[in-house]
Amino acid sequence: MIVTTTENVARQTVDQVLGQVFGVTVRSRGIGGNLTAAFRSLGGGEIKEYTEMLEDARKGAIARMVQNAHAMGANAVVMMRFDSGELGQTMSEIVAYGTAVVLRENT
Repeated sequence: MIVTTTENVARQTVDQVLGQVFGVTVRSRGIGGNLTAAFRSLGGGEIKEYTEMLEDARKGAIARMVQNAHAMGANAVVMMRFDSGELGQTMSEIVAYGTAVVLRENT
């Protein structure tokens, strides 16, 4: 499935707009990861434990969005975006969303 942040796809025409589609995931580091990250934050710089968690969360949100788009009959998601937020002090919510469409290759 094509997933793009643009409105149009080269050499493709939107045949049908199926509607909004999204994928959501909420993640939390375990106590060990939080302690490790807390010690790293004392020295400054990148906190790799959280970077990896958020990368995995984005991949999971995209996978769920694609699964939902496929269930709608789409072969692409255009105008894909991410949104994120915090739930409490230890959880992060990541949402991938866009417009599910059916594309047709131009001839």
